[in-house]
Amino acid sequence: MNLDYVVENKQIQITLVGDYRNFDNTSAKSGIFAAMEKTPLKEIVFNGSRLGKWDSTLVVILFEISKIAVSKGIEVNADSLPDNLKRLIVLALKVNRRPSLPQNQKFSFLEAVGNRSLEIYAGILKGWMFMHQTLKSVGRFFTSQAIMRKVDFMFAMEECSYKAIGIVSLVSFMVGLILAFVGAIQLKTFGAQIYVASLVAIGMIRIMGAIMVGIIMAGRTGASYAATIGTMQVNEEIDALKTMGIPVTDFLVLPRILALVITMPFLTILADFMGILGGAAVGVFMLDIAPPEYWKYSLNALKMGNFLVGLFHGFVFGIIIALCGCYYGVNCGRNADSVGFATTRAVVSSIVWMIVMTGFITWGFEVMGI
Repeated sequence: MNLDYVVENKQIQITLVGDYRNFDNTSAKSGIFAAMEKTPLKEIVFNGSRLGKWDSTLVVILFEISKIAVSKGIEVNADSLPDNLKRLIVLALKVNRRPSLPQNQKFSFLEAVGNRSLEIYAGILKGWMFMHQTLKSVGRFFTSQAIMRKVDFMFAMEECSYKAIGIVSLVSFMVGLILAFVGAIQLKTFGAQIYVASLVAIGMIRIMGAIMVGIIMAGRTGASYAATIGTMQVNEEIDALKTMGIPVTDFLVLPRILALVITMPFLTILADFMGILGGAAVGVFMLDIAPPEYWKYSLNALKMGNFLVGLFHGFVFGIIIALCGCYYGVNCGRNADSVGFATTRAVVSSIVWMIVMTGFITWGFEVMGI
């Protein structure tokens, strides 16, 4: 079992005789490589007419010889090899294992603007299609046709309900406390610090409670949605769902959207209460306002219209956070870096869209006189 070779007339003829199993003839291989370096060759011929049984070790050696020959412009003749061995070598030579370098194309200003416009259009179209599929899943849910497991819904409810109470309560309490401090700075100059109670109550129940809950849940739950679904994309679990004919929006997106939309109004109510409590801590213990007086002004400022506006904001924010988290998770790449990128984009997009929708909602309610 050896690599017998002959060099003549600018040609190396390598003869394979017998069985080649667990073959590692380094000396013969080195001799062939040295001959290829020293002698100007035109062709390498593999003679396998008397070849017996062989395994992958022979394939590796013949591939190494062929690869060096091709890199030097030497023709490789493997016609006398068995068909299966010949196909393996040809296939190995065709595969390019070197990763391609990114092409830095230079565009003119108009071309760059056009390419960017096409990218924005494609992104808008992809987002619209995702929302359309999600809306169809919601429709199937109300007609009892959605492929959604109850356990997934309950798990999502658990993650965005009582487990978020601690962080929502703490942040909302501190926001109410800060609002009271800021309001007291100006109101004390007029001797009207008692109206700190009204300021905190109106600010929290109308908008600040919902915004703080939205920001907290975007960083906590929206990021979790993107990371979880993005990891499923990396592990090809989403591909498996598509192969089995299960709508991804039914199985992954729908339970998360329903859970967050249901829990956001309740978390908003909690944030309102904790914010008012934080304002009361400042008003009672630092501004020397009597507790009954503080609660009297707070209750007088609580209007059902303001309360419902805050709940509506929480409802809308729940939809935005769930959609952004699930969208970037489903459209995540295939590596770990893509999961981190998707998580970041989900949080940033959620917060940006919440601020944008707050502006539209505030303008709409102002026009309607609410």
